[in-house]
Amino acid sequence: MDINNKDYGMGRPRGGPGAPRYGIKTVIVVAVLSILAGVIITARFDLTNISGAQTFWKEPGAGAAAKVYGPPDFVELAKNLEPTVVNISTTQIIKEKPMFPFPQFNGPFDDFFGGNLNKFFGQEMPRELKRQSLGSGFIINRDGYILTNYHVIANATEIMVTLPHNRKDYKARVVGSDRKLDIALIKIKAGDNLPVAVLGNSDNVQIGEWVLAIGNPFGLGGTVTKGIISQKGRIIGAGPYDNFLQTDASINPGNSGGPLFDMKGNVVGINTAIVAGGQGIGFAIPINMVKDVLVQLKEKGKVTRGWIGVSIQELTPDLAKSFGLKSTNGALVSSVSPGDPAALAGMKPGDIITSFDSKPVTDMNDLPRIVAVTPPGKTVPVTIIRDGKEMTLSVKVGAKTGGETAEVETAPRKEAVDTRLGISVMPLSPAIARELGATNAEGVVVSDVREDSAAWLAGIRKGDIIREIDSRKIKSMKDYSAAIKASARANAIRLLIEREGQDIYVAIGLNG
Repeated sequence: MDINNKDYGMGRPRGGPGAPRYGIKTVIVVAVLSILAGVIITARFDLTNISGAQTFWKEPGAGAAAKVYGPPDFVELAKNLEPTVVNISTTQIIKEKPMFPFPQFNGPFDDFFGGNLNKFFGQEMPRELKRQSLGSGFIINRDGYILTNYHVIANATEIMVTLPHNRKDYKARVVGSDRKLDIALIKIKAGDNLPVAVLGNSDNVQIGEWVLAIGNPFGLGGTVTKGIISQKGRIIGAGPYDNFLQTDASINPGNSGGPLFDMKGNVVGINTAIVAGGQGIGFAIPINMVKDVLVQLKEKGKVTRGWIGVSIQELTPDLAKSFGLKSTNGALVSSVSPGDPAALAGMKPGDIITSFDSKPVTDMNDLPRIVAVTPPGKTVPVTIIRDGKEMTLSVKVGAKTGGETAEVETAPRKEAVDTRLGISVMPLSPAIARELGATNAEGVVVSDVREDSAAWLAGIRKGDIIREIDSRKIKSMKDYSAAIKASARANAIRLLIEREGQDIYVAIGLNG
């Protein structure tokens, strides 16, 4: 067959006079020329700039299957988990004085009314009132052990638990509680076949992960709400061991003490706090922090935490620079209690703790939590930075004990003014030391701070006690004057001050 004699439908009969013959080569040439012409026209008139657009934003690749991120099916989860969550109601007896007390007076009718007219009218007889509150909890053991918040059962004279599966009420007793972590373990007698919530691993929870909250908001028992983990490690000022999970699952008054579940049905947190007036902002205690002390609550009724005897503060960029460091990782030791574990191990003020018991300390909030769960009596390695060098100390962890303040003799009053820093200082007398709650009366106290001065901008306050200047001990006005003179040409100086019984480092930037 002669392919050159094929009719390609160009409008003339095949083989007629003057009929054109188009071969394959001709067709290919015409197609290529057409493509080139299109590219030239497009480029000339700038109809589209695909290559430029692709560098400006990202689009899915050709043929890529889009992954759909949707909520899971909560029906089965709610059905299986709701029986493990209980309602808690408490009763408190509070004493209230009369709203309109009578003024104190003595008169001729005192004897007639039993010796005191005020007593007759009830001024010295406060009324006892019952106050009830509601909360939530969840069963963790078939014997009737229930976890909840400390603030749900605090000061309660009676605790009643309502089980969801039979709607029966049971009187509960407190087995143990921990105010600092805001948790409590209570127990009821309701047989030995209770549904139990499984405690998960809060360390593995991811931001954006779906969670489910079940509780008793506003007395509406068995309420189920959903959301995600909004953030981890939140510090909200609720206590010394703040490390909350933030969630947008609806949490309201009455949810306190209830569980926060992951999508496997495991408890990852205890719903504890909300932001007043906030929407979609709730906080839960990570369940791993609770598991660390749960056995102590059951066996001892209280929590004994590790203690090393230091005060710490945040290592700010200015403070890090003053120590010759480029990183702000770690907890800055501002004071060491004599005779406590840290002091016995050789730790000093100015040391920066970067690791405790092989656990990293990235900021000051990490250290209290790590030390707290370390068993007293255990000797652990502690990595510190001192004078720019890393070293390791061995610290035998103890249990926290109280301290005492020492009485000292008086000192004469005189005052020195430093215009460069913008402060006035005076010797620390015993009277001032007692008033300020100082640990001792050696040193100088800030008597005035000029507004907008370098010290004022750094946060120095009237009443701060200066203990060190650039690592120089300040025990007298003479020490203070010598230290200030030595730093005359410095662009920044570092003060160790005592404020309200706590030692704090402050870096003051200067203009030379």
